[in-house]
Amino acid sequence: MITVHHLNNSRSQRVLWLLEELEIPYTIKFYERDKKTMLAPPELKQIHPLGKSPVVTDGDLVVAESGAIVDYLIRRYGKGKMKPQDGTKEDVRYSYWLHYAEGTLMPPLLLSLIFSQIPKQPMPFFVRPIANQIAKAVKSSFIFPQIKLNLDFVENELSNRDWFAGDDITGADIMMSFPLEAAGARVGDESRPAIRRFLSRIQSRPAYQEAVRKGGPFSIPG
Repeated sequence: MITVHHLNNSRSQRVLWLLEELEIPYTIKFYERDKKTMLAPPELKQIHPLGKSPVVTDGDLVVAESGAIVDYLIRRYGKGKMKPQDGTKEDVRYSYWLHYAEGTLMPPLLLSLIFSQIPKQPMPFFVRPIANQIAKAVKSSFIFPQIKLNLDFVENELSNRDWFAGDDITGADIMMSFPLEAAGARVGDESRPAIRRFLSRIQSRPAYQEAVRKGGPFSIPG
């Protein structure tokens, strides 16, 4: 039996969604973030040494990292669903977007969150203006331009297609869901209608809604 070690408001939500799309039986073990640090609880280190979510167990096997989990579940249990045929052009696109989600798109979004928290941290009053200026400069000179570059790229890709890898939903769309939802929370998506349509499309799917019902309220910090 597959067990999803599920951290609230985290990337593990899309693992639940994938399992619902594949119609695979699974159980959920719930973990809550520390309310002060927002980090995962130490109990997760009993499952995987890094103590991060998502992580799934399948019998004696432990699989961590979102992309590795999505790839494993589809190859092990997909029976041809959620992945293009091997060796096709669609399969190449699938592999690209599967890795692009966390490898390229998510890092500047994470930096945006981190640098937005700097002004809120305790520090001597005379340091705060300097810290604020540094955070503002890094965001304006690097983080926001990188986010814009990537979101414009994604918007263009979705302008003529419904799904990232082909005519049907795949694991690539599962992977891309979290960073695009994070982008909507942190920088908005009002000027990118194709991305808005994609998010509306996935969030209206019964499997997505069932995953949210089982996993609990889901929101991404802005």
